[in-house]
Amino acid sequence: MSTDDAFADAYRAHYWAVSRFVARRLDAPAHEVEEVVAEVFSIAWRRRAELPDAPLPWLYGVARNCLANTVRGLGRYRRLLRRLGHHEAVQRRQTVDSPDAERPGSWVHEALARLSSADQEVLRLTAWEELTLEELAVTLDCGRSAAAMRLHRARRRLRAEIDRMRMTVSVRAGGDGNA
Repeated sequence: MSTDDAFADAYRAHYWAVSRFVARRLDAPAHEVEEVVAEVFSIAWRRRAELPDAPLPWLYGVARNCLANTVRGLGRYRRLLRRLGHHEAVQRRQTVDSPDAERPGSWVHEALARLSSADQEVLRLTAWEELTLEELAVTLDCGRSAAAMRLHRARRRLRAEIDRMRMTVSVRAGGDGNA
């Protein structure tokens, strides 16, 4: 199969997965999500000779880099707005509540938010994107053992955070902390 055909197959098979991946991580309007996804596939096209047989984890790795660039750009944009005095636009965008704020299980999102961004990403990649350890390693651009260790540590820190939250709720409720 030619590299052009491999790219076309990857695009057809994984466009929506990459789009969902970006949308879950970027608190921005749909057109900004689409721009990031377009950049991901633009890079994939330029590097189509490097596409692995299972391209989705590789595409997630490219998407992570594109997201980092976009987030930096949005930060510069917000700082510029502040300097120009458009405080309302900046404040409105920064104070939008999470869609999960009132949903059952929002405590999980709260516990996750207390973790480092690296821990959050590892947990999201395995839970939301359902990546295997091998795919996680490709996405994070590290070895399988390093990916396994990062996942193990992130899960341990999430468990500790949930335990802390349970203790706080128990103490507030007048319990002895043994929930």
